[in-house]
Amino acid sequence: MANKTPEKQGIPRIGFAEKLGFCTFSSASNVVFNFKDLFYLFFLTNVMGIKIAHAGIITALGIVWDAINDPLVGYWAVNHRFKNGENCRPFALWCAVPWAATVVLMFTCFDVAYGLKLGIAIVIYFLFELFNTFAAIPYNSMGGLATNLDADRRSINVARNLGGCIGSAIGGVALYPLLGLFGGLDEAGNVTADAAGQRAFLYAAAVMGLICIIGSLAHYFTTRERVKQESADDSKLSLFQVFRMLFRCRSWVINTFYVVCYGILNLLIMSCINYYATYVLGSASASTPIMAVFLVTSVVATLLCTPIDQKLGRRKTMVLGCVIYLVGKIWFVIDPFSMIGIYTNGVSVAIAMAFAFVLFNTNRNNIADLIEWQSGRRIDSLVSTCDNLAAKLSKAGANLLMTGALSWAGFDAELSAQPASAINTINALLGWVPAIVAAIMLVIAVIHPIEREMREYHQAKSEK
Repeated sequence: MANKTPEKQGIPRIGFAEKLGFCTFSSASNVVFNFKDLFYLFFLTNVMGIKIAHAGIITALGIVWDAINDPLVGYWAVNHRFKNGENCRPFALWCAVPWAATVVLMFTCFDVAYGLKLGIAIVIYFLFELFNTFAAIPYNSMGGLATNLDADRRSINVARNLGGCIGSAIGGVALYPLLGLFGGLDEAGNVTADAAGQRAFLYAAAVMGLICIIGSLAHYFTTRERVKQESADDSKLSLFQVFRMLFRCRSWVINTFYVVCYGILNLLIMSCINYYATYVLGSASASTPIMAVFLVTSVVATLLCTPIDQKLGRRKTMVLGCVIYLVGKIWFVIDPFSMIGIYTNGVSVAIAMAFAFVLFNTNRNNIADLIEWQSGRRIDSLVSTCDNLAAKLSKAGANLLMTGALSWAGFDAELSAQPASAINTINALLGWVPAIVAAIMLVIAVIHPIEREMREYHQAKSEK
């Protein structure tokens, strides 16, 4: 039974080395996530010279493709078993090198005609998102397959988020020092739009790709799939069956909306912070100390999340995170040019997003158990890939609205100073727009049924 103690199932408690493996892989994954989200749009417009509207279409198409391939790859993974009997962990081994290679290619400038440049960018982005999805299967599923003990699952997700903070530091905070090291910054700390800037981005991307490979291999060789499906039924599932299983679980449906809000909030801060630093603060490298404060706060919040969750309960902790997010926005919304406002905003966002990451991933692990209880089948890889479908389609729409708003406001990367309308749009995308999304997220947290459904699950299991 899924709620038996690990000792009764022969499943050991998760040790430090395995948690370190989760942490390392999360670092690699978040290097990619933050490097791409923070700098890819900026790279397309300010280094490759692609117009903001066209760059928005490229990134939106990539996100849509990522959303579509998520459930397709997840569905294939559910019905596929590797020779060693595992379903998810081996993806970390087989996808490490192609995943890293596409990261490097994404930040490679091709000296070709403008139209061909657009086509190459789309193809490379599509390849990246495909391999990123394969890498995400063990990243999102192994927390539920390594152990069935909720305390260990929370511990794994804390390790993952700590790794995420490290990866965010490497992918975000370390980039400008790397660009400076490789000769890609001017005296003001801005990225040069010449061969030196292009070369510096390529070298920095190669460093990120190497970290991806190291993190993937560390995860593969330190973790194990231990939680097995109770039922002996291993027949192939149809798409209709798996979607019916997912939508029967109310916690999965509500958690999907929660993940959607998280994804949109991440998109806004990661995509806009460099434009804010460059055109509002006057130097692209000014984002480095802001991100440093964000990351330090994320580490502290991650460590505090588990004891707070144990004290308050899952739903109240999710609500607390949303309230902190909204309160921290107030100063920035009132005065987006205030340094105190931007740092207060960064601290509150870091706390809220750290809480959300740990909690929605622990929810995912619980949801896989709930679905097995309801249907007799484990579909761990589809729990995350299908909620990502909704999240990424929403992100694609938000991305188009964001870049469309900037284009409509007169943003032009060739201008050293942007018009007031573009500055106001950047401030809004970091201020009141995410505040509205966070308010919606708060409502979702209030009605989330995960605690009630897990109580029913454990009660039914104990009665057996």
